[in-house]
Amino acid sequence: MPEGKPYTPPRFVRHDSEADYPDWARNVVKSIRQEFGVNKSFPFKVKPEFITVSDSDGKYVDVSDGFCQLLGYHRDELIGKSYGEVTAPNTNDIPTVFSLFSKLGYMHGLWMLVSRRGTRILVRYESWIRPDSCFESRMEIVGAGY
Repeated sequence: MPEGKPYTPPRFVRHDSEADYPDWARNVVKSIRQEFGVNKSFPFKVKPEFITVSDSDGKYVDVSDGFCQLLGYHRDELIGKSYGEVTAPNTNDIPTVFSLFSKLGYMHGLWMLVSRRGTRILVRYESWIRPDSCFESRMEIVGAGY
């Protein structure tokens, strides 16, 4: 096996506002705005429809309206439910994934959910550990009906 650089997980830094961006990032944003004629107040955020917040035990403490509609549950039915209860059986190795996630602090990939009616829904997710130790996930649908 050829020698190469050892794997280094990606490092992500989240900024609350543009004022917190490093100089090079502010310059990139400024040039994009100039190129496309966008005013300074233009929001540069993607607002995903499917958002969940889980505690360290994997139980939902908050979910977006879109996530509730996607799975066919009311918010009060999902709060307190474990993510394992809405994960399609035999599709994700939950203990391994979340053990790794807890070590890295960030993950992204594909996850197979199952709706109340039993429909399997494949989502692409991005998750990170927030300062309050909760896990926040944002998802988009890749496919459904599996």
